[in-house]
Amino acid sequence: MSHLSPVAQRLRLTFGKSGPLIYTSNLDTAKIWERVLRRAHLPILYTKGFNTRPRISLAMPLPLGVSSDCEILEISLRERIALRQDELRERLLSVSPAGLTIGAIVEVDKRASNPQALLISAEYRIQFLDEIDGPLLQRKIDKLLSRKSIIVDRVRRRKRSVMDIRPLILGLHLDGSGDLLAHLSIGERGNLRPDHLLEHLGLSQMHHSVHRFKLHMLDD
Repeated sequence: MSHLSPVAQRLRLTFGKSGPLIYTSNLDTAKIWERVLRRAHLPILYTKGFNTRPRISLAMPLPLGVSSDCEILEISLRERIALRQDELRERLLSVSPAGLTIGAIVEVDKRASNPQALLISAEYRIQFLDEIDGPLLQRKIDKLLSRKSIIVDRVRRRKRSVMDIRPLILGLHLDGSGDLLAHLSIGERGNLRPDHLLEHLGLSQMHHSVHRFKLHMLDD
């Protein structure tokens, strides 16, 4: 048996979602990327077997309704290509749907860990569309951060889980424009979504938009 990897090149791409695309699921986003890469004629590597799939992976699911400009896609290629970043970006954008943006494109070591295993936290900007009392919101933030523990008891798929989400709130403050900036844990050590944070602040009924603007990895 050969121990040679079929991966000739591995690319890591940063992309964003806005407009109607924020309502596409993680699975549908992967399908969109499959079409984009195929239309751009990249030599994608496919899995073997009866139901072949492209060797692409999204680093972290984005909650529905959340926009972003920092999502990560990894692509395995069966042949090497010349990585001229600007040219490749334009090539991909020319066959991409509206609302899909593309940032950095870099080559990573074929033996590097998948980004899913490296991600530890994400930063979000929560903008309130309704008028909100700034001092009252600040008091809510201070009260939440002063708690030593926030125990959540949930039943999902007939399984009960009890966990303390306080350690998952890494940072929480208002900026000069009145937006709420939240630095939350994601990945294997725990995942706290912005909508769940708003529930604990008593703000889930306020009209708002959420934008994920930074992902943190272990090697940052």
